[in-house]
Amino acid sequence: MFLLIEKRIGEAVSAYLRERYGLDTPASTEQPKQSSFGEIALPVAFHLARKLKKPPKSIALDLAAGLHGTPGVESLEVAGNGYINVRFDRGYYAAGLMDESFRAPADLSEKIIVEHTNINPNKAAHIGHLRNAVLGDTFVRMLRSTGARVEVQNYIDNTGVQVADVVVGFHYMEHRTVEDVRALIADPSVRFDYLCWDLYARVSAYYDTHPEAREWRMETLHAIEAGEGAQAELGQVISDAIVKAHLATMWRLGVVYDVLPRESEILHLKFWATAFELLKERKAIYFETEGKNKGCWVMPGSAFDEDADEDSSKVIVRSNGTVTYVGKDIAYQLWKFGLLGKDFYYRQWSQYPDGRWIWVSTTEPGPGIAPSFGGGTRVYNVIDSRQSYLQDVVAAGLRALGFDEQADRSVHFSYEMVALSMRCAAELGLQIPEEEKQRPYVEVSGRKGLGVKADDLVDKLIEAALREVDSRHPEADAEERRNVATQIAIGALRYFLLKYTRNSVIAFDFQEALSFEGETGPYVQYTAVRARNILRKLAERGEALPDFRAELNREAFTRQLADENCWQLLLAASKVGSAVARAVSSGEPAHVAKYAFQLAQAFNAFYHEYPVLQEENHEKRVFLLWMTDYFRKQLEGTLGILGIEVPEYM
Repeated sequence: MFLLIEKRIGEAVSAYLRERYGLDTPASTEQPKQSSFGEIALPVAFHLARKLKKPPKSIALDLAAGLHGTPGVESLEVAGNGYINVRFDRGYYAAGLMDESFRAPADLSEKIIVEHTNINPNKAAHIGHLRNAVLGDTFVRMLRSTGARVEVQNYIDNTGVQVADVVVGFHYMEHRTVEDVRALIADPSVRFDYLCWDLYARVSAYYDTHPEAREWRMETLHAIEAGEGAQAELGQVISDAIVKAHLATMWRLGVVYDVLPRESEILHLKFWATAFELLKERKAIYFETEGKNKGCWVMPGSAFDEDADEDSSKVIVRSNGTVTYVGKDIAYQLWKFGLLGKDFYYRQWSQYPDGRWIWVSTTEPGPGIAPSFGGGTRVYNVIDSRQSYLQDVVAAGLRALGFDEQADRSVHFSYEMVALSMRCAAELGLQIPEEEKQRPYVEVSGRKGLGVKADDLVDKLIEAALREVDSRHPEADAEERRNVATQIAIGALRYFLLKYTRNSVIAFDFQEALSFEGETGPYVQYTAVRARNILRKLAERGEALPDFRAELNREAFTRQLADENCWQLLLAASKVGSAVARAVSSGEPAHVAKYAFQLAQAFNAFYHEYPVLQEENHEKRVFLLWMTDYFRKQLEGTLGILGIEVPEYM
């Protein structure tokens, strides 16, 4: 409702300026410095003073008179030298919160594609992957809460170097056949993604002492890209099994996908071949005949960096004929926008426990009719900040082909790394080198033996939460306690990963994340449980919630909201739409996490100020029950956008 009235005021201001002055000027709004000044401040008069050659206050007076009668607005007051303070009609506002028709219409004009997670399918997911997945999933939830049409993709790089290295480990170092590896995958006593984690580390170490073994990698990479021979089959078997493990890990966090586009199909369906010819035809790349990149197809550095020198060209196709990651990604980005003139075939990969299907790309048509994927109007690629250079190259590839508009709508949704607090590293049993112990946090590094598997982290969080739940509710059913502990643990993890802005390095800490006090997921969850408990106690007394629509009209709301404190609490509870809009605009899910915390603080203030069930005045009691139920819905809805469930108890 707040966002709707704010938008309505902005549109009224723009319309007035067009009619009165012939100006097509967007109207920005601000939060007043003090709540006593009103709900919204308009600084537009200051922005127009020079253009109109009139004092800001004179413009503001004209504008305030012209906006009189805007629905939902009680008054407009000119303050200072030209600010316009807007006060809402409180009764109208509260009544509107009960009326679904006041919701802003969904914008279906765009199809937004969000690609996230994209873990190399060669080993178990680690803690850094969780930040990517949680950021991407939450951004999707934010967009969908506004009514946007969103497609979620998880790109599977099943033909890359990392998969090739695991194939090298099984094929050359351990001399295992495809049947041997299938047996390992089928063995319930083997965590295949964990086994590959260790094998990948051993292969990397082996290369360091046996550099000639890197020839195995190149042979394997050629076989996988060609899709021929035992090594290619082994690569497919390994990557499919690891993807299955990754999806199970992400499901634990409530992260789901619509489609899994695979790199193998980008090669085998000639996506890359088509893009390659386009790039050559438009002279976006050239064949290098000398120097360090001799024999390679490269993109000149000037295409993606105006300050680039001659040595900064980016290799797109290696001298041995294999295409680099960024080359395949240019083809993939073209497909996302529907610019390639090609499409994948699709088949159902698996079904989530809630009944939704996830689809995967394939080279052959499958039975039935698959959904339509790709063809987006805006694309967000959730990839860590270390890949900024490569994302610039991808955008440059689109521009070189003449697709400037799509390049502008290609958004690198970047983020910084996840580290561990020293305390957290110790709790996980990691051996910290002496030279690392003076640092403020521990950087996760598989090569240094400081890797943290995602499932291990989640399991550790659940066990810690379970100890707290057991101590508080020893009488509850054991399975129920574990379910509650799981919800608390996942809520703690997701909130911790979301509350920091994307450009912040996170030092994860168990105790901080799981605290029931402060800016944490459990604190917001506890507040939602507290709101539910008021309504549960009402039911235990044999009372039902009143029929709010029948008992609370605009006049009743006006009377009750004359209480300034109550009005400010209701305003705080009703701004989720504004918080989400701001978060979507800035690409910062942290804004929604911050709002969830502020909403919890507001409800706790309400809880302590107003003894709802003890209130004797009938109208006020009905109003306070409505406020309680409204807070509950807002808390649950905001947590839902963050991907956090509300437990039965805390």
